[in-house]
Amino acid sequence: MPITTAPYIGRFAPSPSGPLHMGSLVAAMASYLDAKVHLGTWLLRIEDLDYERNVEGADMAILASLQRCGMHWDGEATWQSRRLPLYAAALKQLQDDGLVYACGCSRKEIHDSVVRANVPKGGAAVYPGTCRHGLAPGKTARALRLRVPQGADAAYAFADCWHGPQRQDLASGVGDFIVRRGDGYWAYQLAVVVDDGAQGVTRVVRGADLLDSTPRQLYLQDMLGLPHPGFLHVPVVNNDIGEKLSKQTGALAFDTGTPAAELLASALLPAARFLGLDVRADNTQAFWRQAIPAWAQRLAQLPERA
Repeated sequence: MPITTAPYIGRFAPSPSGPLHMGSLVAAMASYLDAKVHLGTWLLRIEDLDYERNVEGADMAILASLQRCGMHWDGEATWQSRRLPLYAAALKQLQDDGLVYACGCSRKEIHDSVVRANVPKGGAAVYPGTCRHGLAPGKTARALRLRVPQGADAAYAFADCWHGPQRQDLASGVGDFIVRRGDGYWAYQLAVVVDDGAQGVTRVVRGADLLDSTPRQLYLQDMLGLPHPGFLHVPVVNNDIGEKLSKQTGALAFDTGTPAAELLASALLPAARFLGLDVRADNTQAFWRQAIPAWAQRLAQLPERA
């Protein structure tokens, strides 16, 4: 489907598995600035469907940190856990179209099949399609998977504003992927596509760690009759040993309750520099006055300006 030409709607969608760290701030700042440059709407969505990883109170801490940084979202914040009927309706549509099947494979079985296929260490674990034509005798359904196209139809290409042209063969690069997990939780790929479609998101600005997910989401959008938004994936922030900053790698919160001036120096200015913005403000209000035109200049330098 064509990229939508509707008025700009962007979003920041953190998971409440802990407080925001510098990597989260970079993604939030980029999406906020992009909305401001395009005179658009900036939405806040809490992606809290992975209930086992949610940390009590983290969602409200995220909201407070964004506000302390001077980033104010439009309308009311939303929580994925309050939108479950939307995901169920999307799944039913996919099932009615014959695109979903039950999978009885465990993670170990998939891992073993990858090893047998001599996939290099660190390579993508492509689902081999074991249950595509039905569960084997004695197998119990675990997850629900979405059939991906085969052959020439499996290639999905798009232009990322930061990284330029991208292409992925869904069949050889991913395989049939999960839309509902074995524990009953909704899969990220389905939920994010449904939410972006329901909220009318026209441009997705997020970390480059999700660049590889984009073709799956484009395919899901096509299967659900949703328009394609534009995409801009900013570089991720790494720690001293080259790991992406995350809660799993022990990333620390950037907001420790320090005064606004200290937050500016310790978080906002470093995040702006990471994005290549020349901002030298001495207070939060001046920071955003400078950062918005600086982001417009940064966009003009990117491979795919939009």
